[in-house]
Amino acid sequence: MPKSIYETIYRDLKQKIENNTFAYQELLPSENALIQIYHCSRNTLRRAVGRLVTDGYVQTMQGKGVRNIYQPAQQTSFTIGEIETFRESAMRNGHKPLTKVLLFTEFAVNEKQALYTGFPAGTDIYYIQRLHYLDNMPLILNHNYFLREAVHGLTPEIAENSIYQYLENTLHMTIVNSKRIMTVEKMTEIDEKYLNLNAGDYNCMAVVSSQTYNSDGIMFEYTQSRHRPDYFRFYDNAVRKI
Repeated sequence: MPKSIYETIYRDLKQKIENNTFAYQELLPSENALIQIYHCSRNTLRRAVGRLVTDGYVQTMQGKGVRNIYQPAQQTSFTIGEIETFRESAMRNGHKPLTKVLLFTEFAVNEKQALYTGFPAGTDIYYIQRLHYLDNMPLILNHNYFLREAVHGLTPEIAENSIYQYLENTLHMTIVNSKRIMTVEKMTEIDEKYLNLNAGDYNCMAVVSSQTYNSDGIMFEYTQSRHRPDYFRFYDNAVRKI
């Protein structure tokens, strides 16, 4: 089954659910109707719907159909099981995203940096500090390390818009998977400065460290995302398997 057809159906249904074309608790059109709409096979449609079930957007009910169970979060919720950008997450939840580049530079990874990034010492990388705002509130401070040979042509302007959009649409990179570790770490001076935190109220940060790979099996990115603890929220949809 062509992945492109399945992806197109999945993304279109997901968008319709998010923008309330299909209201919360409403049944989606019948399976036969959706097959006619998308001109696809039954298996292709079921695969797309199955992914929506896994993502927590819909619930299938035998003999009744597929019900929309999606509710947008009051604050941005990042998904655990998917690779989703800050902009995509914000737009999915109906919020206004903004990114500012604080630092953009290039250097070779040293021995100490190699230990936590996973890049071998001597690797040439782009290093970027970015501040992410949600509805004009600074929420996340990102430390991005990108493999220069894999993401050539990266600029501060691209970094303020969407790096992944540039990688996928301009460099035609296929981003496959990301290994993530979530920790709680002591707040730093730079955290306090840019995230408007009061050290008397907070002394720690929620930190997500990720190593991301492309379809060639190359780790092209290491990122440490430092989140305001009062706005930190990751989302998953668990399905019980019997």
